[in-house]
Amino acid sequence: MHLGSAGTATGAQRDMEFRDLTARAGLWYENFMKNADPRTEDWFLMSSPLPQTIIIVAYIYFVTRLGPRLMENRKAFHLKEVLIFYNFSVVALSLYMCYEYVMSGWGTGYTFHCDLVDYSDSPQAVRMAGTCWLYYFSKFIEMLDTIFFVLRKKNSQITFLHVYHHSIMPFTWWFGVRFAAGGQGTFHALLNCVVHVIMYSYYGLSALGPAYQKYLWWKKYLTTIQLIQFVIITTHIWQYFFMKDCPYQFPIFIYIIGLYGLVFLLLFLNFWYHAYTKGKRLPKVLQAKTWAHPYNKTNGEITNGNGFHCDKDK
Repeated sequence: MHLGSAGTATGAQRDMEFRDLTARAGLWYENFMKNADPRTEDWFLMSSPLPQTIIIVAYIYFVTRLGPRLMENRKAFHLKEVLIFYNFSVVALSLYMCYEYVMSGWGTGYTFHCDLVDYSDSPQAVRMAGTCWLYYFSKFIEMLDTIFFVLRKKNSQITFLHVYHHSIMPFTWWFGVRFAAGGQGTFHALLNCVVHVIMYSYYGLSALGPAYQKYLWWKKYLTTIQLIQFVIITTHIWQYFFMKDCPYQFPIFIYIIGLYGLVFLLLFLNFWYHAYTKGKRLPKVLQAKTWAHPYNKTNGEITNGNGFHCDKDK
């Protein structure tokens, strides 16, 4: 009887501690969200990070577990027409986002130095916020890159790095749209859209087949373009740390973008060293995510992916 009472008391204490922890977490979240941008609160997927978290977890589970299992005893899908449509659609979307970013700030007043977020309801400020949301949503569209790998049984290309990139981008950009939809933290998005126009144009032309390979002489510059992208992103965002007075509203995003840009810059330099200086293949962890040849000459198939935006001949 005594032991039973002690057990009941311990269980009650744990329940109380759990409720207290839950209450504290809820209070922290409420206080945290008080600083969010009210303009984006009612936009699609913006009410809380939970819906996007469910989508991202489902994506990870499908491309790493469920999808390959379902395709194990099935023939690979040949998605040439789908890939052509998809790639050129991403090109069109990226072009549109480039235009919107330029017209809502980067070509109409931003200094490329200390650019603050405009939280007003002015047409230009709202236009910038809307462009940020569209860029965020495009990250879910780009998850199709991995799904196409699954359907075409290109499982070797579904690397940790690839899945990590496609998962972390929408997750972090949710906070960007809710808290800092504008300002200097959006420059990397503009530049990424420019690069996507180039990369997905190459994917689309490659998907048209061998007859179009002669028009892809510029594929040798794709790695350089990617490398330049991350050099510019890193240089631009890291200038914040050398400014004497820049009251950017959410410096945490500067740290995140700076770290992200630096990590991928180092990965690209590592690729450059192994592929061009030493003339070797990539390290195994990166081998499936390279940057130069979506057209697979060995079997006439097209590979398509994102993250590092170009895929290696097999």
